[in-house]
Amino acid sequence: MRSTEISVRKYQFCSKIIFLLTLVSMEGHSITKVVLLACGSFNPITNMHMRMFELARDHLEDTAEQNIDDVDTIKYAKKRRIEENHHDLQLMLLCGADVLESFGIPNMWKQEDIAEIVGRHGLVCISRSNSDPHKFIHQSDLLWKYRKNIHIVREWVTNDISATHVRRSLRRGQSVRYLLPDSVIHYIKEHGLYSSESEQKNADVVLAPLQRYTGASSS
Repeated sequence: MRSTEISVRKYQFCSKIIFLLTLVSMEGHSITKVVLLACGSFNPITNMHMRMFELARDHLEDTAEQNIDDVDTIKYAKKRRIEENHHDLQLMLLCGADVLESFGIPNMWKQEDIAEIVGRHGLVCISRSNSDPHKFIHQSDLLWKYRKNIHIVREWVTNDISATHVRRSLRRGQSVRYLLPDSVIHYIKEHGLYSSESEQKNADVVLAPLQRYTGASSS
């Protein structure tokens, strides 16, 4: 039996979303716990982001011939704390094809970091019809070396929910129901986020990661 209810309340506006999947072998003799880590702005988190975890879970269950016994969120935002509290976990990066292809952008990733992510931990890539991650993996010697650790999951149902479009709708006072989890909508309304006033207030704010890579700073 598997649980399909996933709580997002604690992770509405953080830069990481972490899910714990408990995989139980068909015979019930062994248990493998897999942590899926998704990184991004999630500004705000949408149903499309949540959908990625559903797709990854189904894929891991189908390809490993295992049943997913439980799904839960982990309260730890840093890998170090995950390892301290869960020594038997397999950590995997969950991302879209754009993140996978960013591995090939000069000076964006260190080769040793890519090897650490893909070689030691593994990766689940959610692919759309307009992307070809298999071709990109074939063209990269490093990714090809660790290709067995990369799981490609095709999203056959078109899902073009854009956080940019969601923010625009929120600024204009339009409904975003069914685009965002209800708990996220409630949080946005409660704290007055993404209004015209709040957007103007933060217009000149440069986030720390962008400052680091571009040298820009907030005025």
